[in-house]
Amino acid sequence: MPTITLLTDFGLADTYVGQVKGAMLAIAPTASIVDLTHAVPPQDIVAGAFLLWSAVEAFEAGTIHVAVVDPGVGSVRRAIALATARGDFLVGPDNGLLVPAGLRLGGITQVVELNEPTFWRVAVPSASFHGRDIFGPVAAHLASGVPLSRVGQPAADVIRLALPAPEGPRGEVIHIDTFGNLVTNLSGADLPGTFRALIAQRTVPGHAYYAAVKPGELVALVGSGGLLEISVRDGNAAEMTGARRGTPVVIEAVSD
Repeated sequence: MPTITLLTDFGLADTYVGQVKGAMLAIAPTASIVDLTHAVPPQDIVAGAFLLWSAVEAFEAGTIHVAVVDPGVGSVRRAIALATARGDFLVGPDNGLLVPAGLRLGGITQVVELNEPTFWRVAVPSASFHGRDIFGPVAAHLASGVPLSRVGQPAADVIRLALPAPEGPRGEVIHIDTFGNLVTNLSGADLPGTFRALIAQRTVPGHAYYAAVKPGELVALVGSGGLLEISVRDGNAAEMTGARRGTPVVIEAVSD
């Protein structure tokens, strides 16, 4: 049975995550469910889209990804599921959340609107909890072998969300991780061989690893997701620089 991943902004103080898992396991009791994160800032669709995008390639083809950051729950926004060229599925709200991840998995090949109550937890879902009543159950049915074409009708014109793109050597911070590392939208593949980064009125040397600088010093390096990150060895770059999501970053080549 394919793995199901779960990403939400629910946090862990309440039982919401457990309820979604319970709804999935009631349908697919042998499913393997992996928590990507439940710490997406509340209602922050862009943050959720980035975190989903950053994670999906690590899983085998055919994985089913459920993502719920859904400020429009209960409104006219659609519930959808996407198929990707790599063979994965993404299930969640039609608010752009799923699209960057779908494109990273080779592109979106099929979209359905989840309008078949047979595959919901209940015929009349809660207006505030589609994660438990629609998204989770549909994902469990897909994991059990139900074809995508059965869980909904073909849909077009899904809402597109594009993560911020750099302009040449100019980018910006798009995520701050648990360690205070400033993840930018600058691809490591596009960096000059020797470089420095300019951020928040600071000049940060580029290196291949943290230990290239002394403890407490800033360093610019390519992180595990292939993007340039601004970090502090044994410290917190967000606290040191005051940078936040959207803070500009400029790359300068350095002559040997």
